[in-house]
Amino acid sequence: MSSLVDRVAARRSWSKVTGDAPDHAELARLVAAAGRVADHSGLEPWRLIELRGAARERLGAALAEAAEHEKPSSKPLRAPLLIAIVACRRESHKVPDWEQDAVTAGVAHMLSLLLADAGWGVMWRTGSLVRAEPVRRMHELADNEELLGWLYVGGIPENTKDKPGHDRSIDPERFLTVVDR
Repeated sequence: MSSLVDRVAARRSWSKVTGDAPDHAELARLVAAAGRVADHSGLEPWRLIELRGAARERLGAALAEAAEHEKPSSKPLRAPLLIAIVACRRESHKVPDWEQDAVTAGVAHMLSLLLADAGWGVMWRTGSLVRAEPVRRMHELADNEELLGWLYVGGIPENTKDKPGHDRSIDPERFLTVVDR
């Protein structure tokens, strides 16, 4: 069995997925694990919205309204499961909004790694309409909430399972600064 480092290093985004997706029970198990990210003061400043079926069509209509297009966007139909990533900013004198957003992003990224490790294709998508009012309404966001994007989740197409992902290895020395003085 490969190590966690090897599995994370092999992670890639899947822009095309099949119609298969994890069921709610599998997703809930992975969300429980993803929620273990570092969280200053334990505020849990995040939530996820599971979008399947007609909810994806409603999102397409909201995206079209936001872009002032007549025809609904088909983008939400690219995957059978979309997971909306929502930062829920809590009142705190110790934890600023940016740190709460970082926790939310950490949960989303951890969930994407867990989904990938479970054999699902995942891509985190955003765009200029993420914060548009029709999109906010569709997700029923509260005043203290901001949408950070969606995880698009589905099966990995058979003809690509054995193909390596994009080679995204990095030179860690470009990004790792040593201060020992």
